[in-house]
Amino acid sequence: MTTRLRVLDDGAWLSIDDTREVRVSELWRLDAPDFCGCDLADLIVENFQAVGIDGARIEARVHGQCIACGTTGVTGWIPVGRVHDGEFAEFDRSTVRRSR
Repeated sequence: MTTRLRVLDDGAWLSIDDTREVRVSELWRLDAPDFCGCDLADLIVENFQAVGIDGARIEARVHGQCIACGTTGVTGWIPVGRVHDGEFAEFDRSTVRRSR
């Protein structure tokens, strides 16, 4: 089965199978030493740059800002959810996400 992935509205939404599923303006806890020097970044997601799939896992590269240290930039690939039995399931927003 094919999963259709798109970035919509100038980076404001991720569309999975033609449904808006993940939006900007969210706070993500992020383990991303390549993004900033914080042990865990508190990242405000400002814009989706790209979306992709790795196996069943949906990942995105986002532009954002760490509210702890002020660093801004584009992250590595961050998991946002997965496809299970043809349906998208977003990862719990309170979990720590690890960039690769």
